[in-house]
Amino acid sequence: MRRNEHELTDQERIDTLIGSCQVCRLGFVDGDRPYIVPLNFGYAREGGRRIFYFHGAREGRKMELARRNGTAGFELDTAHELHEGDAACSYSFRYQSVIGSGTVRELTDPEEKRRALTCIMEHYTGKTDWEFPDAALGRTAVLALTVEELAAKVRE
Repeated sequence: MRRNEHELTDQERIDTLIGSCQVCRLGFVDGDRPYIVPLNFGYAREGGRRIFYFHGAREGRKMELARRNGTAGFELDTAHELHEGDAACSYSFRYQSVIGSGTVRELTDPEEKRRALTCIMEHYTGKTDWEFPDAALGRTAVLALTVEELAAKVRE
């Protein structure tokens, strides 16, 4: 990180920052081109590891790349605020962001999928008492990204 004074290292604060975000962007390598997709997500700390959960259709470019590559980059950001200045170069922008990469795997076990989908729903609703019928689980792909690298930055 070039600007170390903006680096966020407090692990609890990083978790809080992630929890305040609404969208996680996943980045995949597709041949010689990047492919980035914004997704709803769930987030958990399990055994000291950070894990993001995503859901979607069982087929499509995202799933094809996740299955083929097994890795992805990710980015989240929040708390955006423009601070005006007297001249163009004196304007600044406040934000909080997290970037990183990790391994991606498709969840196939129905109970794992239920836990991941509950995590996603909890992130947006605060509730955990959801039911996911077997038919819906069969139609839904669920990805788990286990974080291997992470950096957080805050500009206040």
